[in-house]
Amino acid sequence: MKDKRKYSDRAAYLTKAVHARRRKIKEMAVAHKGGQCYFCGYKKCIDALEFHHYIGDKIFNLSKDGITRSWSKTKSELDKCVLVCANCHREIHAGLLQLPQAIEVEK
Repeated sequence: MKDKRKYSDRAAYLTKAVHARRRKIKEMAVAHKGGQCYFCGYKKCIDALEFHHYIGDKIFNLSKDGITRSWSKTKSELDKCVLVCANCHREIHAGLLQLPQAIEVEK
């Protein structure tokens, strides 16, 4: 018997499922990068933690519109990043904070 459900019948369920998966991947990504801001140690709210690319070419954005790639692809992109809080991330882009050269050796 052919399934007669339409997207509109399942839209709310699918939206909720995608949100839950993105949240799970972000939690895994934050844990993979140490769980706190590299500079100040902030870790209260996962939504305030972001990934700053500092090595190589950015293949895809980890924060914009949520993480939608597989964990293996996400993990390889995370290896080019450092975990920072939103405030420290803005300060990096404003030139007020600078990543130490030693961070490149850690990889």
